[in-house]
Amino acid sequence: MKVVRLYRLGLVEYERAWRLQERLAAAIASGEHPPALLLLEHPHTYTFGRQGHEENLLWDEAERRRRGICVHWVDRGGDVTYHGPGQLVGYPLLPLGRVDARQRLPAADYVGYLRRLEETLIQAVDILGLSAFRVAGKTGVWVRGDAGRPAKIAAIGVKVDARGISRHGFALNVNPDMTYWQGIIGCGLRDDPVTSLAAHCPSPPTMAQALAAVEQAFARVFNVRLDHDHRGFDF
Repeated sequence: MKVVRLYRLGLVEYERAWRLQERLAAAIASGEHPPALLLLEHPHTYTFGRQGHEENLLWDEAERRRRGICVHWVDRGGDVTYHGPGQLVGYPLLPLGRVDARQRLPAADYVGYLRRLEETLIQAVDILGLSAFRVAGKTGVWVRGDAGRPAKIAAIGVKVDARGISRHGFALNVNPDMTYWQGIIGCGLRDDPVTSLAAHCPSPPTMAQALAAVEQAFARVFNVRLDHDHRGFDF
């Protein structure tokens, strides 16, 4: 069974985590470091992916400054999303297949990786006592919201670099301040509600419980053993 190095990093500024992904991806591609899974939280942050549209950012600079929100344009897929305390963010750095200037990663591999991330989150939410599902034509994970309407509980946005290493990943809403989604049109989906585990579970899970559920589900779906590095990582 393959081993994936697990790092539980706590609260990390977005840009520091982004730099860490770049360093680890290079080390994984060269064989100097095993595949890795980073699990962490971010301070209040909006990130735009490659398909981002600035008009989906609704709060002006003054309001963002008042609320302590940073904005980053990054190289993942998708539009704008929110990260903040109470949201579990996962960055898997996995070798999915080497590519070169003449060859792209096969679309089936890329799509299959997205589906496995979704399955990981569906299983993790199930462990925590809630039923989750996919919505056809949309990336992410959903639960039944008001009047049975689907509400998004986890977002996914990834990149596979030129060496075939995955970057970025997923964000599971455990118990974040949901008012921060009022400042964006999340993922460019104006009419799709966003929710959290805390809004649906009679006994809201702690972040420690969410971590354990995601780790268990990830190991099962990807058929790997997670090796927790208790030393942490030197940024």
